[in-house]
Amino acid sequence: MEHQDTRSAEALRFQVLGPVQAWRGGAPLALGSPQQQAVLVALLLGEGRPVTTDDLVDGIWGDRTPPQAVAALRTYVSRLRSVLEPNRAARTPSEVLVSMTDGYALRIPADALDLAVFERHVAEAAAARADGGLRPAHDTLVAALDLWRGRPLPGVPGPYADAQRTRLAERQLAVAEERCALALEIGLHADVVAELNSLSAAYPLRERLRELLMLALYRSGRQAESLGVYADTRKLLIDELGVEPGGGLSTMHARILAGDPELLAPSAAPPKAAEESPAFVPPAQLPADVSDFSGRSKMVGELRDVLRAGSGQAVVVTSLAGIGGVGKTTLAVHVAHSLRPDFPDGQLYVDLRGAGASPADPAVVLGDFLHALGSSDAPDSLEQRAALYRSLLADKRMLILLDNARDAGQLRPLIPGVSGNAVMVTSRSRLAELPGAHLVDIEELTPDEALALFSAIVGAERVGAEPEAALQVVTSCGFLPLAVRIAAARLASRPRWSVSDLARRLADQRNRLQELQLGNLAVETTLGLGYAQLRPEEARAFRLLALVDSPDLPLSAVAALLGTAEQEAEDLAEALVEANMLECFTPGRYRYHDLLRLYAQRQNAKQGDGEQQQAALLRLLDLLHATMQNAQRVMEPDDQPVEPLHRAEAAGPAFPDNGTARDWLRSEVSVLLSAVEAAANAPLVLLHPALDILQSLVSVAEDPTLVPRILAMLRAAASSPAAQQDPRALACVYSVLGQIHRIGGELAEAEQWFARSLELQPADRSTVLRLVTTNALAIVLFMAGRPGEALPFYEQAQEAVRHFDSPISEARLLGNMARAYVGLDRHAEAVDAARAAVAAARASGNVPCLADTLYQLGVVLRATGSPGEAAVHLREAHQLYRQQQHPIWEGYSLARLAACLLADGRFAAAAEAAEESLSIAQEIEAAYCQGMANAALGEALLELGQPSRGLACLREALTVFTRLGVPEAQPVQDLIVSRHTEPSPPPLPPVAP
Repeated sequence: MEHQDTRSAEALRFQVLGPVQAWRGGAPLALGSPQQQAVLVALLLGEGRPVTTDDLVDGIWGDRTPPQAVAALRTYVSRLRSVLEPNRAARTPSEVLVSMTDGYALRIPADALDLAVFERHVAEAAAARADGGLRPAHDTLVAALDLWRGRPLPGVPGPYADAQRTRLAERQLAVAEERCALALEIGLHADVVAELNSLSAAYPLRERLRELLMLALYRSGRQAESLGVYADTRKLLIDELGVEPGGGLSTMHARILAGDPELLAPSAAPPKAAEESPAFVPPAQLPADVSDFSGRSKMVGELRDVLRAGSGQAVVVTSLAGIGGVGKTTLAVHVAHSLRPDFPDGQLYVDLRGAGASPADPAVVLGDFLHALGSSDAPDSLEQRAALYRSLLADKRMLILLDNARDAGQLRPLIPGVSGNAVMVTSRSRLAELPGAHLVDIEELTPDEALALFSAIVGAERVGAEPEAALQVVTSCGFLPLAVRIAAARLASRPRWSVSDLARRLADQRNRLQELQLGNLAVETTLGLGYAQLRPEEARAFRLLALVDSPDLPLSAVAALLGTAEQEAEDLAEALVEANMLECFTPGRYRYHDLLRLYAQRQNAKQGDGEQQQAALLRLLDLLHATMQNAQRVMEPDDQPVEPLHRAEAAGPAFPDNGTARDWLRSEVSVLLSAVEAAANAPLVLLHPALDILQSLVSVAEDPTLVPRILAMLRAAASSPAAQQDPRALACVYSVLGQIHRIGGELAEAEQWFARSLELQPADRSTVLRLVTTNALAIVLFMAGRPGEALPFYEQAQEAVRHFDSPISEARLLGNMARAYVGLDRHAEAVDAARAAVAAARASGNVPCLADTLYQLGVVLRATGSPGEAAVHLREAHQLYRQQQHPIWEGYSLARLAACLLADGRFAAAAEAAEESLSIAQEIEAAYCQGMANAALGEALLELGQPSRGLACLREALTVFTRLGVPEAQPVQDLIVSRHTEPSPPPLPPVAP
């Protein structure tokens, strides 16, 4: 790591020995996306050396490098520079994140990185030990290990981070092992037994740890346990690896058996035999196991293994965390019952009532436990009770189940000391602060496990008769065991209900929580216990984040909904995650369990703070609208955007290139649509930004699976009272509806919606919306085989575009008009207009416009008898569309290219282009393109001597064209008739008017 004297570098501090974090002058920095953090990690661990672009790309993405990886990398570097040096003047070279030849380097002081400080401490400890300073060496290693803040680099993606996680974990383990060895050398054997037990359980095949543990136990007067470690280790090595213990472990075993006096600690007396505890009746306090327990077999096995690992050694603490109703207690009781033979001294149990208003007092719990352990007189203070409790358990092997804990403070007095006991804890919160705990997140059941539980209660025959309805039921239950159990019990108590009846009742989200209750069992009540524990600001966050019904929310959306800075929003979201009221499977993205979302939405309805909720949704829509505008500017450069109904106040993140913008759109499209859905029936203040988002989204999105959802939103908006009172909003809705139907090839519907939109727009005002709608209507009329009707609308659009002085739009219009001229047999005008369009596009430098005009020129030249030249332009258009990641137009250009190659007699090449076009069209479900590709492929195959397959393709094309009502159907039918001897198909219906 290089030493720098720059002010910006001196103020920075970085952490990699745990979650990746950075600070400037003590203030935490927002390090961005996981991929951006991966770049920072690679540069930090490069220790000031240059890291090449190729190494960074490989380290972040490995074998799955995206097409725009280098551009994305530059973006991450640029953002990191902004974070690390916010006051750096524009265009001033960075003093911290330095650009090198084909790479980058991070120049920071050596002590700015915790890993560097850690390694310095380790080196100082080695030097002290070499000089005979065992105590200073030990204390220095303690300081080194204190720098660790958990598992290194969690959530950082990529093969480089994976390798570094392994390396750093191994490094930590080696230093911890050395620290324990030093502790034994200076007589701290009692202090390291627990740590060595924990490390040995985590790394059972590491013989050096087992050897140190044997020595620590022996020096602590626990010779039998020490020898037991050897026996357990020998069995494990033979079972797992087929080998005997190594020399160090075997020698330690022999020396303990021989009572080697040199094994004794400095100034230590010979080990004494442990006194036996007085006989007592083993407590058996576990609640009854459920008879219909099902699923979670893997987790049951893992928990049993973890808890058994502590038998005869140090206490093992396992903490099960999860939302209310996920089955924590049921699972813990089931596992505990299965382990009774492994803990012959008994089982203690208590419900700590952590989710309620009156949590159990640890002092009272200890009094009950002491009585169960045979103590007739419990001391008065909590500390004295805890000490006696630990003493009574010191030589026992007991399983303690602490159910429904509130926090680590409630639990600490109830954890035994150094013995072979095991503790299982259940809690709604993740008890990460509980020292040495094995943390287990309990998630909902898998669909198969949920169906098994449902079937066990309802009956296999009843469920087997309606398997699809049963799956609907458990899905509506969110696969939450409590919900599944309640739903199944309701059905079992109603023999006249079918499974489908229950499924229909649960399908209504508004009443689902009311349906999921039976007697004193209710999902809503259980979820409410967790909600009641939240602080007011956490409860507000829990409610507001449910305003948008998205699968998950990025941190930026969380901050917008809450109206806070991202750091504060992250703190609140993480607090909800810790309370298991929210989930975070990917750093920086948050989601609800389905039933928790419904519960939060019910709390919103009960809260009566409609203005606050509207303000939150408006902040999110404003951010998404601004970001969508930024993305559209990059994806459609130089295009004239439609006048927004809403003026965004947020700036929104900028995008350096088309690939980054499209990546954002793909990752956040669900958030965009969910936010728009929430505003579809809302007042104009929310409806306006929602419609702006849809207007932009429809022009750039290419995922056909979004269409039904967008159509539903548009129809809801069109019928909303707010839109009915606002002609501008309604005209926008109708225009976007027309675009959706045009893209889908539904020409009659598209024509209807475009016409209705134009009726609402003032004819004497030149607006971009009117220009877009007029041009789109002309395209629809042309596609329907009515070029004479289309041309006047093109001319209107051409007149309007001159008002905006937009050469790009004018070039595109010339290309469209050229196609209309072809349809009217005005071939010379068609070719002149198409060539002029291409020339204007090339002069503008606008690549998307150039691709479109080249495509139009190719189609015109093919239609006017120049297929060879047409193919040249279509190939160029195809390459440009591919560069822009525009698959639908890749498909169209390949289909048109295939038609040109057919006309030029190059049948094999035509078939190849048509097959590639068809593959693209099928993947994105573009019907008109499928028809074009099938038509060209069918004709090519006929010429190549494959009549059966060729006719099949032609029939498929005819079906598509007939359904769409386009004129291309007739020539395809004529070709089928001319090449087939069977009776002709029925005549085509008339083309849609």
